[in-house]
Amino acid sequence: MKVIELIAKDYTLQLVSLGSMLLGIISGVLGSFAVIKKQSLLGDAVSHAALPGICLAFIIIGTKKTEVLLLGALISGLLATFIITSIVKYSKIKFDSALALVLSVFFGGGLVLMTYIQKLPNANQAGLDKFIYGQASTLLERDVRIMFILGVVLIPVVILFWKEFKIATFDEAFAESVGFSTGRINMLILFMIVIAIIIGLQTVGVILMSAMLIAPAVAARQWTDRLSIMVLLSALFGAISGVTGTIVSSLVSNLPTGPTIVLIISGIVLLSLIFAPNRGLFRRILKNSKGYRLIYEDIVLVNIYDLHFKRGEDSKNIDFENIKASLNMKEKSNRKLEKLLASLNYRGLVNKEYNMWSINDKGISYIKNNIKGGGE
Repeated sequence: MKVIELIAKDYTLQLVSLGSMLLGIISGVLGSFAVIKKQSLLGDAVSHAALPGICLAFIIIGTKKTEVLLLGALISGLLATFIITSIVKYSKIKFDSALALVLSVFFGGGLVLMTYIQKLPNANQAGLDKFIYGQASTLLERDVRIMFILGVVLIPVVILFWKEFKIATFDEAFAESVGFSTGRINMLILFMIVIAIIIGLQTVGVILMSAMLIAPAVAARQWTDRLSIMVLLSALFGAISGVTGTIVSSLVSNLPTGPTIVLIISGIVLLSLIFAPNRGLFRRILKNSKGYRLIYEDIVLVNIYDLHFKRGEDSKNIDFENIKASLNMKEKSNRKLEKLLASLNYRGLVNKEYNMWSINDKGISYIKNNIKGGGE
């Protein structure tokens, strides 16, 4: 209740929360395509490459208006993207190497320009470093309005070109064969991703923006194999992390909003990696554990089968110690063998009478049909 009252009374918190939520939604939707296309590091390169554009825009225009600085960042980010794609297309340098090269050159140039600006006698340069680390608390109504307008443009474009984006993302050869221009589609996707990165610089900064773009999509990917559901979940995770991170940072003094948002979405990624029903680590461990258990059960069943027919009596019961001896199991393995036999009995493959075990017709049929070498 205190949190709700705080949000209701604090206009700045409402504004920052709305801006962070919009950023999370836009980043989540467009980041999904970057993750599926295995271009996750593109966000890192573009966000770092935006810094010299911000600095040059300030040097040339001499103003710190967000619109002007973001325009400079957009031009610089698009230039970096064009250079990366050109290097990959016209040289033998691979995508990751081109990313690292462009990222380091542009970011290094940006730091040089930032140092130059800080030495200028003009006091107007103060505060430009917020684009490096982010400063969501400085978001103004016009900044949120810009995010909203861009979101209203970008999301409908994704919906409008959904079929083209989906085909070009998963199978470029098929897209070309049915008449789609994958080059133009990919350039449109890259252009939209760059815009998403640029509008998030003021909130989470150059360094952390790549996490905001990729983390929601990575978390969503663990929960589904359908692109449409992945995009929706990614947008939801991005929105939740944006709002939650903003509220948490407002409740704790001197806690920066941008890094807090990234920590929240990182926590969502971690939980998804562990507990997602199909891809989660916990599910995989259970699946592997069940697989190994079934293998051990098959081994025990085959040994009972062999002992059964070696004795030449179709209804011969075999005691626990003989089964353990045939498996060369140590004394401390009694409990494990008891569990395996109990499971085989539950599956209806063996019968138990006191501490004696015998394979039944269902168990014999199972061996012959499912286990190699199971014939008599």
